[in-house]
Amino acid sequence: MPTKKPLIAIVDDDQSMREATRGLMRSLGFDAEAFSSAGDFLKFPDLRRTDCLVTDIHMPGMSGIDLHRRLVALGESIPTVLITAYPNGDARAHGLGSDVVGYLEKPFSEQDLLNCVRSALARGSDGKG
Repeated sequence: MPTKKPLIAIVDDDQSMREATRGLMRSLGFDAEAFSSAGDFLKFPDLRRTDCLVTDIHMPGMSGIDLHRRLVALGESIPTVLITAYPNGDARAHGLGSDVVGYLEKPFSEQDLLNCVRSALARGSDGKG
């Protein structure tokens, strides 16, 4: 029986960033789904199967930080990588709890993102199963 591929969800209102990140994750052998808003991700039928969330902090409507808080409030513990092009005021993101496994400033390297995703998957496998 084949093992299921980890599911990486990408939430970013920047279409080119979203598509590039999804393409990278798929090229590395992960399942990847991309969403243009936090609200779209919250409606995702496979939300509970998500192994890692990569989300932009600054988005119209619900921010990445608000999305993380909403997931915690819903009892969903999804290892999360926060990304931002505006790092100045985001020190508060570091205090969000153990589910936040990475914080990357755009532009970041593919390797940095991969390191964060691997850390998220390692953490998720410790707590699940």
